[in-house]
Amino acid sequence: MGKILGIMALALVLSTSGHKISSVETSGSWVYLYDETGRRYKTLSVSSVGEVMGYSSTFFVTKKDAWIYLYDSEGRRYKTLSVSSVGDVTGVAGETFTSRNGAWVYTWNRDGKKIGTRAAR
Repeated sequence: MGKILGIMALALVLSTSGHKISSVETSGSWVYLYDETGRRYKTLSVSSVGEVMGYSSTFFVTKKDAWIYLYDSEGRRYKTLSVSSVGDVTGVAGETFTSRNGAWVYTWNRDGKKIGTRAAR
């Protein structure tokens, strides 16, 4: 029961985000989030976020040390994955992101669940 409530709470938080990301930009020690009107609405520090690997209108993916972080459009971290399991993030689009780990390419949903696997070419 507790797990179900936790999942429902996460879904509510993710669905009630007020902004749509149009751009995530790094400048010096800062990561800036811009909305669909081009207005900067959030500033995060690179030291806490890490390197931005990609973004869509609803979430963005970063890498810091041995960790992959997923952030919602409000700049809140909601998932942490290990680089050893994910590999290198190669792209973010729509509600998914893609990574390559050795001889495999993985597709992940925005919740950090692996939804596809194929051999790399």
